Amino acid sequence: MPQVGDLQPMFRITCEESTARYLGAQSTLGDHFMRFTRNAGSWHLYGYGMFMVRERGGDGSLLGNCGIFHSLRGIGEDFDNRPEAGWIIRHDATGKGYAQEAMRAILDWFDGRFAREMVCLIVLGNTGSMKLADKLGFESLREAEMRDGSQVQLYRRPPTRCAP
Repeated sequence: MPQVGDLQPMFRITCEESTARYLGAQSTLGDHFMRFTRNAGSWHLYGYGMFMVRERGGDGSLLGNCGIFHSLRGIGEDFDNRPEAGWIIRHDATGKGYAQEAMRAILDWFDGRFAREMVCLIVLGNTGSMKLADKLGFESLREAEMRDGSQVQLYRRPPTRCAP
């Protein structure tokens, strides 16, 4: 789970240019703090949230975060007030399967415990995340525009239960 000490390292990850271009408007530590605490607070309020992803062995450096949090983005009734999946992996660790491995384990856990529909959004042009959403069972819902003007693709994933 997120810890206070993860705030700055995660901010550095999200500020890296090749990562930031897919995250919408987040140019200050204050903006990041709001996102970070929303995701961490989801644990307390809903029983699920983001996990911090660390490298095994070595120094256990932060690779990013993956998980399911609760958010009200003002995008529409078909999206808002649902569990939202998300993943952010450090730019030099993308394409190595970390997000897929983490999200598969998280989805198995979530499905076994909550069995609810969930959503995710991906900034247009982020083909890697779009491919991952497809592999994870998300279906295209529609395109939308965020408050900051970014164009996103919305996805939904029907509720599933893990096999006993």
